[in-house]
Amino acid sequence: MITLAAFIIVVAGLREAESLLSVFLLSAFFAILCTPPFIFMQARGLPAWLSLTVVIIGITSVQLMLVSVLASSFEEFKSNLPAYQERLAGTMRQLQAWLAGFGVEVNDEIVSNYFDPGALLRTGVNMLGGLGSVLSNAFLIVLTVIFMLLEAIHLPDKLHAAFEGRLSFEPMDEFLETVKRYMSIKSLISLATGLVIWAWVSFLGLDHGMLLALLAFLLNFIPNIGSVIAAVPAVLLALIQFGPGVAAVAGAGYIVVNTVMGNIIEPRYMGRGLGLSTLVVFLSLVFWGWILGPVGMLLSVPLTMMLKIAFHTNEDTRWLSILMGPESLAYSSRPTQVEEEAGSQEEQSEESEPKP
Repeated sequence: MITLAAFIIVVAGLREAESLLSVFLLSAFFAILCTPPFIFMQARGLPAWLSLTVVIIGITSVQLMLVSVLASSFEEFKSNLPAYQERLAGTMRQLQAWLAGFGVEVNDEIVSNYFDPGALLRTGVNMLGGLGSVLSNAFLIVLTVIFMLLEAIHLPDKLHAAFEGRLSFEPMDEFLETVKRYMSIKSLISLATGLVIWAWVSFLGLDHGMLLALLAFLLNFIPNIGSVIAAVPAVLLALIQFGPGVAAVAGAGYIVVNTVMGNIIEPRYMGRGLGLSTLVVFLSLVFWGWILGPVGMLLSVPLTMMLKIAFHTNEDTRWLSILMGPESLAYSSRPTQVEEEAGSQEEQSEESEPKP
């Protein structure tokens, strides 16, 4: 009960500090992504101030581009939203009439309560609007990233000097290296996913291609569920603009892209051991989204992934990492029948040996 009460107090404090934590977590996210190129440039002989300047120019450019794309696409999409909702309502009426021809009567109230595509579009608009408002605080984010990068150079040496002989640094070093590798690879794969989706929706002629690509890039950080959420606006827009045929083609394109990226490319470079179960992904999306809003939904899986990696580096908490991981990891962690038999034979041979 004491542990549960402490957990509730911590969660309540996190939710109250949502505005500050959102900026800090986004800054930490950008700092983790900027650390490898920052260290790489210094290793090639560039001064620290020049490496930091190049990294800050790059991250500021990316942030300004994201804010500009979100702002322009958001306003355009918001102005077209009533027309999209009206067309969707017309499509739903046609579907109800088609079902009525087969003797299936669908009540309008049931449709509005249990299946409202317009509500999905409004939710997406509100989520992007909240994320854009956080990203617009560019000065504070960039300033925080600068200090984090400057501190990241000397922080490991400080920790080793301060706690030498009292703590084991191997799990901590392994944790930091794994988190950095995970975030870097995941960001590159998400960027590739966004570019491919942009080319696909542009080929189909859908409106708001940049917005759909940006949505695919951001939601690719959420495995399994994120790809489904990112495909919904594209399929609905294709249905509104061109009809069911193009909508099916658009959905098929999303399935192919996410299957290749999620099941072939990502496991090849990241490894299957860094996965999460679908239930944990969904619960983390709900939990972090409830605490931190749109930023929490975007960073829900990276935050949960950091917890899983931290659990995995400690023998006492590795069981939590296995429970949070996919089913394949659980089966691979279990000893096979041959290993069990070999272990039992070894124990029997040790017992049969005469003791001195």
